[in-house]
Amino acid sequence: MTTLTERLSQPVSIAALAFFRIAFGLTMLVETGRFFYFGWVSRYYIDPPFHFKYFGFEWVTLWPGDGLYWHLALMRLAALGIALGAWYRLSVTLFLVLFSYVFLLDQTYYLNHFYFVILLNVLLCVVPAHGAWSVDARRRPELARAQVPAWTRLIFLLQMEVMYLYAGLVKINSDWLALQPMSGWFATQVDQYGPWIAEPWVAAVAAYGTIALHLLGAPLLLFKRTRVWVFWTYAGFHLLNHLQFSIGIFPWLTLAGTTLFFEPDWPLRLWQRWRGQAPVLAPSSSPRPTTPIHPLWVGVLAAWFAVQILFPLRHYLYPGDPSWTEEGHRFAWRMKLRAKSGTIDFVLRDPDSGRVWRADPLAILTPRQLSKMTCRPDMILQFAHHLADQAQARGQPRPEVSARVRCTLNGRPYQTLIDPKVDLAAEPRTLAHVDWILPLTTPLERERHAAR
Repeated sequence: MTTLTERLSQPVSIAALAFFRIAFGLTMLVETGRFFYFGWVSRYYIDPPFHFKYFGFEWVTLWPGDGLYWHLALMRLAALGIALGAWYRLSVTLFLVLFSYVFLLDQTYYLNHFYFVILLNVLLCVVPAHGAWSVDARRRPELARAQVPAWTRLIFLLQMEVMYLYAGLVKINSDWLALQPMSGWFATQVDQYGPWIAEPWVAAVAAYGTIALHLLGAPLLLFKRTRVWVFWTYAGFHLLNHLQFSIGIFPWLTLAGTTLFFEPDWPLRLWQRWRGQAPVLAPSSSPRPTTPIHPLWVGVLAAWFAVQILFPLRHYLYPGDPSWTEEGHRFAWRMKLRAKSGTIDFVLRDPDSGRVWRADPLAILTPRQLSKMTCRPDMILQFAHHLADQAQARGQPRPEVSARVRCTLNGRPYQTLIDPKVDLAAEPRTLAHVDWILPLTTPLERERHAAR
């Protein structure tokens, strides 16, 4: 433990950490601006009368009136504070709370990169990234520093490695190796890029190349000789993803995090090569000694990364394919693994009179909410509860609610997802496996032809 704490406490340049702080803050400033520019505040959160909640966070409710606009405005101010290093501790903590609130409002809009933002934000809360190139270092010289303990950079490298490696590992599955859903996505882009993109070899290069990039590239980022080449490969990969899939800030945020794999003083070297003189890290001319990391803090960080490593594996506790059942799918870096669509029909039955009627989800949900819910059992269960609650609120007996759901996964023929005989209104929300999700039995087209 003594040797470990000594290595984690070794002083390194703060330059790379300060650069990442600035990049993170600016990226979040752009992202929060997009909520206003594209009208997402009202379209996604204020206008819909119903929101799908994460398990255990049903208590997170929407601000009344224009409160969410003020909330997002304060988020923008906090993001700017992070970038400038102004009242940094307050800014970075405030942004974490405000961003997490918006994230928890509706699981319709779950994205892996929003989850990634929260994880990086937590780590930024515990490092002195405002020690250089910041307003705080200017107004309070005692905060200025040229060096930080090695662990303050290492925790970001480990977080990046977990994300990259899992992004590769989860793709070693039968669908991905059979070029699905990649082939299906490329087939829809013929009008944009030409017929060549629908060629099987293009999907094969993309599918197998992605696995190789993550499983080989991520470890090679740790070595100086291969780091530059892998970084530029990742840059090309993220640029292609941005052009083809429009995945928002994820490419830019991930590239900003990947720069931390370079030597801690790389911004100084780059600037010195360009201008001939290194920039001043901090107004204080004397280096500030780093504080040795406490063994208890080593234990906290070890626990954090144990969770990061084990939590994405929880889908092994459930039977079936998580891309079909959705059990254990979220928060596990299972990115771009599935193309799902389907049809859904809610049937309500009055237990007293036996009267049966159907509910129109679009009378309550937005088209995007309906599209996301259709093949996601937990969201279907939530909406079934909501339909029963509404009927009760109107003074009716609580109805039985069943769902007729047929979905397709990665180009398979449509198959029933939910047992239509089950009264979903009587089923509790739970993190345990539920038997009313019917197992996936329909093979891919290629597998069906082989069986014949």
